[in-house]
Amino acid sequence: MSPITHSTPARLTASATTKLPRLVLLGLAVAYILAGLFMRDPWKTDDAVGLATMITALREGGASWLWPQVGQLAYAEEGPLITWAGAISMYLFGPWLGDITAGRLPNLLWFTIATSSVWYGTYLVGRRTEAQPLALPFGGEPAARDYGRMLADAALLLLLATVGILQRTHETSVVPANMAWQALSFYGMARMLDRPASGAVTLGFALAASFLTRGWVGALPVMLGALVAFYPRSALWPQRRWLSLAIGVSVALILAWWIPASQGSDYWISNWKTWNINSFSWPDLSAVGRTLRDLPWYLWPTWPLALLAVWRWRGWLYAPHIWLALALAAFAAVELIFLAAPTDAEFIMLAVPCAILGAFSLPTLRRGVVNTLDWFAVMCFSLTVATSWLGWIALHFGWPAQISRNIARQTAGYEPVISWVAFSIALAVTVAWALLVLWRLRSHPAVLWRGTVLSAGGLTATWILLVLLWQPAVDYARSYRDMSSELRTVLEQHRKPGECVRGLSVGSGQRASLLIFDNLTLSYDSKCPLVLQQTSRERLKDGNAAYSDGATELWRGGRRADRHEIFRLLRVNHSQ
Repeated sequence: MSPITHSTPARLTASATTKLPRLVLLGLAVAYILAGLFMRDPWKTDDAVGLATMITALREGGASWLWPQVGQLAYAEEGPLITWAGAISMYLFGPWLGDITAGRLPNLLWFTIATSSVWYGTYLVGRRTEAQPLALPFGGEPAARDYGRMLADAALLLLLATVGILQRTHETSVVPANMAWQALSFYGMARMLDRPASGAVTLGFALAASFLTRGWVGALPVMLGALVAFYPRSALWPQRRWLSLAIGVSVALILAWWIPASQGSDYWISNWKTWNINSFSWPDLSAVGRTLRDLPWYLWPTWPLALLAVWRWRGWLYAPHIWLALALAAFAAVELIFLAAPTDAEFIMLAVPCAILGAFSLPTLRRGVVNTLDWFAVMCFSLTVATSWLGWIALHFGWPAQISRNIARQTAGYEPVISWVAFSIALAVTVAWALLVLWRLRSHPAVLWRGTVLSAGGLTATWILLVLLWQPAVDYARSYRDMSSELRTVLEQHRKPGECVRGLSVGSGQRASLLIFDNLTLSYDSKCPLVLQQTSRERLKDGNAAYSDGATELWRGGRRADRHEIFRLLRVNHSQ
């Protein structure tokens, strides 16, 4: 509907759009992404697999650049783009930083693309006439640029405050990259409103990158969302002729990989097609129910604000500040219904559009509601900060006793050692959070971004505390470094020249970890005299594990904190 016939639901004064200091915004974003990204072992499964495909491409070269592999395992899922980025980073920086650290550097790129695209895209649509707040009778409404900047800050902070994306953005997997391309596609569409050529090229690049990152699972919701954004009643309709340029750029980039890839390994391409096809299915009520159960927690606190924005701006539905993000969100949500097994890897595709939509709900809220959201953020994240410290106290000092016993069960054999450097930094972060809360209590700021700063700052503070205080214990519980080192030592003692090691029921995450830590590659050759078997303690106890009889067990091990998973190195006869 025409904006002339509807008064905007936004009500705001100039004081509410006072500029958030750039150093605060930048410092918060840097702290968010750096904490937990480096100086830790790979997490299983996606984190380890992503690193392993990069290492394989760097060491093996050749076809492993076209078809991502984990050693000899054809990892025929998703796409090759993060493998390219990580392998190049390892080649350039690995000699100085080590392969694991170098492989994580592209995460900084994905995070930068995602956050800058959200900020600039929201700013472009937020400063437009359709999004402006109602003019006040005696003046005092904010300038268009100030209003757009405030909305852009809020969108970025809401993205950082989204609970579910926290761990995923720190993984060396396709997930943070795919989120970045969706955000870039939003920016490309927003840019097409005033600079159609550069916006179309950006959109085409983003669409191709989403396909090369995660195949049709990652690309379909972005492509369909971008197509629907050009609905005849939307502001992009007059620029529809430029859509052909975006499609041309996208197709050209995709074919630049697809043509040589499809002419090589039929096995990899066949499995890639199978994975893409099997990822989709007709809606299953149980899967939809699980999604509806998990998604609200994953997208907290943005999803209620996003729904509120759509309702409050319903008379302006086709205005760019609502329609562009809504189109992306709608198809990301629809895809969840038609996926065979939707997980948080797909949930993340709702994070960016919900954060953008959520920002546009803020100018429509009454002051009392905004204050309530502020207090909720203060109470919620003060509790999570306190809980982080309580768990650390229980780990190191045995109090409270029940919490200490629960932690001990998950970290059996772990000997905690206090790092005073980590303790000091954690204490400083806690003080910084307390000062932020004190600022809110004492100054009663009128700025509309105060609640988003509290939410993003509280979640970031909690994450930093978990990384500083808990990372050694988490590494112990989840890392295969020690197990891989033990296996390598045993192989050096028992493997004869030319002998290969076959994996039996070894998961992709475990294969990846062995490759990353000790360059151990498991073969698929059935004639290998050595077999590394992954099984469970229960199956061994019941005698149901393969090779329970007739094979020589050379070694048995695993992660000491895991009470179920177990590995055995066996020497078998070819006849077995």
